[in-house]
Amino acid sequence: MLHGLTRDNFDALIADHKQRLGLPLKRLFSGEQMREVALDYKRMIQDAGIDIVDAPHDQLYLAIRTVIASWESPKALSYRRIMGISDDWGTAVAIQAMVYGNLSPESGTGVIFTHNPRWSGEVLRLWGDFTTANQGEDVVSGLVKTMPISLFQQEVELRDTDVTLETHFPEIYRALKEMARTLIDEHGWSPQEIEFTFESPQAADLYLLQTRDMAMRESKKVLKFAFEGNLRERRIGHGIGVSGGAMSGRLVFNLEEIGAWRVREPETRLILARSDTVPDDIQEIYAADGLLTGRGGLTSHAAVVAHRLGKTCVVGCEEMVCDEKAKRCAFNATVLASGDTVSIDGHEGSVYRGLIPVAEA
Repeated sequence: MLHGLTRDNFDALIADHKQRLGLPLKRLFSGEQMREVALDYKRMIQDAGIDIVDAPHDQLYLAIRTVIASWESPKALSYRRIMGISDDWGTAVAIQAMVYGNLSPESGTGVIFTHNPRWSGEVLRLWGDFTTANQGEDVVSGLVKTMPISLFQQEVELRDTDVTLETHFPEIYRALKEMARTLIDEHGWSPQEIEFTFESPQAADLYLLQTRDMAMRESKKVLKFAFEGNLRERRIGHGIGVSGGAMSGRLVFNLEEIGAWRVREPETRLILARSDTVPDDIQEIYAADGLLTGRGGLTSHAAVVAHRLGKTCVVGCEEMVCDEKAKRCAFNATVLASGDTVSIDGHEGSVYRGLIPVAEA
């Protein structure tokens, strides 16, 4: 992340706090408990020999310089090579006033698509992810459980939740739909991907953070499982289908394993398993054929990248507990290790044990 400290350092620290407090989610922490987490973060940073500047302007200038310098980081270089982005472009720094999706259980943040990313056509229909009591980076980084935008999306994706933006935050939903209609119908914009934050359930406290052309649209070629038996008997989990159709292959957990299987079984499909996936994992996503994560939503960076690279992808499989160091993952009573076979459906979101034949739909 910065100065040699990685995301894992911070994850381990907050995981320790969650375990000691018996609270599974950071949004359940009290203000005082979050203060203790922040102070522990500060101590860890200082113990690593890193100075923390106090003056707000100095902090801002440091953040700007860090963003600009990140253009030449090894991860950024790999990302540009894989995604076909020129090294000559450089990166911009946008400075905005802060809005808070984590003010209370009735604040939140999310990303909407103005059109269903899996279907063709130009019908305006809000689709995407949102979460309460979190910040936008939590959503796009794929680090939190997300909820669907509309009732229709909840039904289509077979989501195991009765919470949607449409039902629980109707003012926010209606305001977003009207803004989308204005951009698409009145101004003639192409389908958009819009990040938003709301500080209360009232439309007056809704903020649009950014909008851009949708990178995710429907795939032309779809595969399905060609299985005559009862597929439900083999299902071990269910998440959110992001891209691709049916795929069977071996589970892998890192680049080294991917390389080894490419030599041993060149024709075998490889499915990368992760608790969550961030942009830093671009090399692993690129090298594998499929992606399966325990957390994250349709609009996370990893999901968007996997879609653009043509990978089969299922995110947010809550039944999966992934131990990347031990190279195994558990789906309730079913435990799979590196090299074991698994099948995923990038359209419907289901996960099955073993190899299942596939055919074009």
